[in-house]
Amino acid sequence: MSKHALDVWSPQLRNRRQIDVYLPPSYESEPRRRYPVVYMHDGQNLSDPFTAFGGTTWRLEAALERLASRGLETIVVGIHNMGEQRIAEYTPFRDARHGGGRGDRYVRFLADVVKPKIDSRYRTRTDRDNTSILGSSLGGLISLYAFFLRPSPFGRAAVMSPSIWFGGRRILDFVEQARHVRGRLYLDAGTDEGAATLRDARALARVLRQNGYRSKEAFRYVEASRHRHQEHDWAQRLPGALEFLLRTD
Repeated sequence: MSKHALDVWSPQLRNRRQIDVYLPPSYESEPRRRYPVVYMHDGQNLSDPFTAFGGTTWRLEAALERLASRGLETIVVGIHNMGEQRIAEYTPFRDARHGGGRGDRYVRFLADVVKPKIDSRYRTRTDRDNTSILGSSLGGLISLYAFFLRPSPFGRAAVMSPSIWFGGRRILDFVEQARHVRGRLYLDAGTDEGAATLRDARALARVLRQNGYRSKEAFRYVEASRHRHQEHDWAQRLPGALEFLLRTD
């Protein structure tokens, strides 16, 4: 497995950031093969303890190696967050206390700049069904929004411990009113993240099922016992989330 670093300018957000590209073990040995792609937020937290929040990573490379041993290989694109701008970029709606609300520009950056760049440089499968988006907390919120925002290039999404509370829980209304789109959704929360977080995750699960995501192939909801809102616990759930996104059955 190899990791490449790209420096990418965003005309939508008027900033420049690092993007890490993780190539699967077989990428060099199978030059004709194309791969699905998973776009992940908070890229500095994925594998490097020197850049990860609190020094705790998502242990991404170990998760990818484990999946590769089972025949599931993917390219992962880790988009670094912009520090103080993270809240604004990862939120589709403004919050009375925290501001934010530049999520539309961030999603356009992913769809119109990052994805074309990755598709042009690497052997990707470019269709929606092979393009996933994944994040936790505010990253989970923007992943959910990107999945339902039309037109969306992301046909699969993993929404981990989403910050549904942001913007007065407007994301629930947005999902409820959104048209059903073909795809696959993974949603989770830890039972020790707080009563409000668990309540909101359950509310979102109900809305998604009402929106037509009822089959086990289209939707998975996980409540992780004694898990908290932190990188260590998201790392434990990451292999299961990726497996659900990458399965072809």
